[in-house]
Amino acid sequence: MTEQLSLDGFGTSTAPTDRIFFAVFPDASARLRIGDLAQQRKRVHGLKGQPIALDRSHVTLFHLGDHLELRADIVTAARAAAESLVAAPFDVAFDRVASFRGRARNLPFVLRTDEGAEGIAALMTFQKTLGEALKKNGLARWVGTQFTPHVTLMYDDEPVAEQLVDPIGWTVNELVLVHSLLGRKQHVSLARWPLLS
Repeated sequence: MTEQLSLDGFGTSTAPTDRIFFAVFPDASARLRIGDLAQQRKRVHGLKGQPIALDRSHVTLFHLGDHLELRADIVTAARAAAESLVAAPFDVAFDRVASFRGRARNLPFVLRTDEGAEGIAALMTFQKTLGEALKKNGLARWVGTQFTPHVTLMYDDEPVAEQLVDPIGWTVNELVLVHSLLGRKQHVSLARWPLLS
């Protein structure tokens, strides 16, 4: 019998090893700009954290749980949800940095934008549409009501107040289902779906 997740509250103390999530990734040019911004902000604010590797820079749309193994049932349902989507490419832009609060240490320092900004509306709509598809495919438990689009730059104990930066944008032209190997800083693409005009 497959052991349940420790995060599901079924009594096991084994730490999860596998995370599944949907994301969109910046293009190569935007990744370089994000990397430069992270290094610059690290110097400016005297942060000690290490910037996230460029190939792992992304915007998480839905987190489908941390598990003790790669859950084939969740992957199958997630694939079905993604395959049902019809969406055209769209532009996104992020224009501020800030630390997310809510814990004492290891704060996410992120690139984000105002959720009402013109450059993010299409992403909000796309995420909502994906959420509806997840619900229809049995993954409603992973569809929350709160979505704050952002790209994590690094983690640091020092909080940084929100500041405007030069906008970094790109055209989103695919949806990616990602398997993250927890503790190993490795992302594996399980499937990609191009957005078609």
